Parts: sequence; structure tokens; C-alpha cells
Amino acid sequence: MRPNQLLLRCFAERDDGLWVAHCLDLSLAVQGDSLDEVKRKLDLQIRDYVQDALVGEDREHAGYLLKRKAPLSLWVRYYWICLLLAKDSLFHAERQAREKVFSEPMPMQFAKC
Repeated sequence: MRPNQLLLRCFAERDDGLWVAHCLDLSLAVQGDSLDEVKRKLDLQIRDYVQDALVGEDREHAGYLLKRKAPLSLWVRYYWICLLLAKDSLFHAERQAREKVFSEPMPMQFAKC
């Protein structure tokens, strides 16, 4: 991570043939056919969301929008997946990848006055 980036906690999991990805720090979600697709969609959604909150139509609500967290149930799911992945890594377990934890780097720029 570069000093001018913020990492947002995200996870994706497969559900009934579709992948669903969540950004916990902004309470955003997307779905798609593959892990790569949902990661791309979530990255684009995060960038559009932050752009709109900072300089778009919703800038008067930026304080609320940028502090909006996902529900507790998703945070519990995120940490459960982290635990499962750590266990698998520790024991060199091989299993079908149904979950993935990742961070989305969000470039931070100085405010322009």
C-alpha cells in the first residue's frame, strides 16, 4: 500500500453459481459470474461512489456516506472467512475456492480548495 492509499476491506463468495462481493467499509455490494468480474465491478462501484460523495451531487452528505459501514452480519461473515482461509493456509488444506478476502486500494488525494 502506498502512503496515499486507503485500503477498504472486501470479500467475495459464490452463492448459487453467482459471485457476490461486498465492500464492508462503504456498505457496497455487486454480483457477477466470476471472481474477477465482481472484483472489477466492485472497484468501479467504489470509485464512482467516492467520487460522487466527494465532488458529485451527494457531496453535502459525504460525511455520512464515507462512514457508512456494512451490517454486523457481513462483518461476522468476513472474519469467519478470514478464519477459514487462515486455517486452510496453516494446514495446507486444498478445497474449492468459494470465498475470497481482499482489499481494494482507494487512492487518496489532497483536497482542492
